[in-house]
Amino acid sequence: MKPQLLKVPIGLAQSFSIRQDEVPYFYNRWHYHPELELVYIVKGSGTQFIGNSIRHFNSGDVLLVGSNLPHYWRCDDEYFQGNSELLAKAIVVHFRANFWGDTFLALPENQAIVELLQRAQQGIRFSGSSKEDVIALLQMLTDDTVKNRLIPLLQALDMLARCTDYEVLSSNYQPPQFDDEDTDRINRIYAYSLANFQQKITIERAAEVANISPNSFCRYFKSRTRKTYSQFLLELRVEQACKLLREQKLSIAQVCFESGFHTFSNFNKYFKYIMGCSPIQYQRAYF
Repeated sequence: MKPQLLKVPIGLAQSFSIRQDEVPYFYNRWHYHPELELVYIVKGSGTQFIGNSIRHFNSGDVLLVGSNLPHYWRCDDEYFQGNSELLAKAIVVHFRANFWGDTFLALPENQAIVELLQRAQQGIRFSGSSKEDVIALLQMLTDDTVKNRLIPLLQALDMLARCTDYEVLSSNYQPPQFDDEDTDRINRIYAYSLANFQQKITIERAAEVANISPNSFCRYFKSRTRKTYSQFLLELRVEQACKLLREQKLSIAQVCFESGFHTFSNFNKYFKYIMGCSPIQYQRAYF
């Protein structure tokens, strides 16, 4: 597997890239790039993969993804059903760690930003009151009348560097060496898994999608994601269960089966193993 190397276009008169996306759905492709990515999800929801982390994303999320850290955003199923009124929207900033010169980050006043960029190598999701101030600065960056966009970007990074309400997403993930011959393989595996995790998935079928033998598939997937495919499926199903529990539209038993668990005992066992609490405890704590 090799996630797709994405070449981020940066204009000659710019030192970093800022754009607003309003699209039917997000980006549905496992990719990476040398630029860090600061993203504000204005509208949209779905599943995000950052390094070896699986989380649900929602409107209002602010995230920072480190340099060359593979990531993948996949909107919920309803975004693929042709509803022209249901759009996903994001503000996305791409920048190199040294885009303001090799000596700027060496200034003592910027030590907190240096530490932020280091943490971003595992992916970060921010919360708390400072997030709203950062969102305002990101919105300012999209204003064509702003002459010097370096200033609000620096302010945003400084706020994020000093923010204490954040979650590091990926655990000790080091991107492997990528093989150019099979760029699309992980995308096929992810796309198939997301479409079918509510059903029973065999290693044989997943290996067929990846076009390798079952024995090779197990070694291959773990070498690229730092987890087994079975663990990946469990995390995908538990993350779906968390989403459904937060929505409070289904009973616990319905959430169990809608998430791809076929027995209630397994649902409780693996949910507690991954989340550290039972499904009902999670729902009560969330609200």
